Amino acid sequence: MMFCKVLLCSAALVLLAGSVESSSGGSAGRHGYDLSGSALTNLYNKRVHLAEAMRRPLGSLPVTLGVISHCGVRVTLADGSRWLIHKGGGYGISSQTVATDARHMSSNWRVIGSKNFRGTKTVSDLVGAGGPNYRLFGDNCHDACDNIMNHNLQRHLQAPGFTSFPDSPAETADRPGRLGCGGG
Repeated sequence: MMFCKVLLCSAALVLLAGSVESSSGGSAGRHGYDLSGSALTNLYNKRVHLAEAMRRPLGSLPVTLGVISHCGVRVTLADGSRWLIHKGGGYGISSQTVATDARHMSSNWRVIGSKNFRGTKTVSDLVGAGGPNYRLFGDNCHDACDNIMNHNLQRHLQAPGFTSFPDSPAETADRPGRLGCGGG
């Protein structure tokens, strides 16, 4: 039984490693920006009313399989605009957690949880909660989603693999979870 678990985790890691580059839009170093300068500062200062944790298949895979997926948080602001806050290797310059216009999202994204922040947090707060650095294990897109939804700025206090979206109507047994193959 243990051999099967190790084999399954190994296969999952191989698939994940092979799909990382395609999920980040290609090679690190290519950056597309929706906003810059004062427009970006204005966005970061805007209040978040609704946050929705979302998941899509990783790279060109047809389905999501736990951590073999990409996770982000779509936020809705007071003006009705929507932005995707997500993390990946090579996504940004000073931080690997970035905010992009949600209009760029494919139809493959699915809501897995939501939280009404009622304007108590800013886009900057949530991007900061996602963390500036990316590591495949322990500081990836899934960890960033957890931290953003929990607005957990003290990530070192959070137990590894902990997933909870307080105030979420989607906290049910059928909500997609994380595989137990380590990391996020």
